[in-house]
Amino acid sequence: MVEALIELGYVGLFIACFISATLVPFSSDVVVVAAVVAGLDYRACFIAAMLGGWMGAMVNYYLGKLGKEEWIEKHSRVKPERFEKIKQWLLGKGAYMGLFCWVPIFGNVIIICLGYLRVNVAGVHVFVIIGMAIRYLTVILLTLGGMKIIA
Repeated sequence: MVEALIELGYVGLFIACFISATLVPFSSDVVVVAAVVAGLDYRACFIAAMLGGWMGAMVNYYLGKLGKEEWIEKHSRVKPERFEKIKQWLLGKGAYMGLFCWVPIFGNVIIICLGYLRVNVAGVHVFVIIGMAIRYLTVILLTLGGMKIIA
């Protein structure tokens, strides 16, 4: 699957990051690294990855906003007690928690809870974009640095 996504270039990279940011277990970092190593422009890779991750995370926000706890618990594989604990922890913290959308496993649940709690959508959008930008910029810079060391 990774090879097929890489063959699609920037579109494949966007798709990989979108999928990774939703509830589907998938690591987009492998595709980002492979795309940069394959010679795709790192700036375009950054934009495709950031936009894909942002849009995938916002799907989670809107799923949470639907407010169906049973569905959320079933599809996010989070036990009801854990979901409740995360919701309580997020209360009053606000949209800036969207910065943590990139954290493996918990990032998806955080965004779903932000939607469930109906945290300001504009703020969540902004902080999710910033969080995804930090994640993918870090991955790309580490990849480029590693390529220079090897070369």
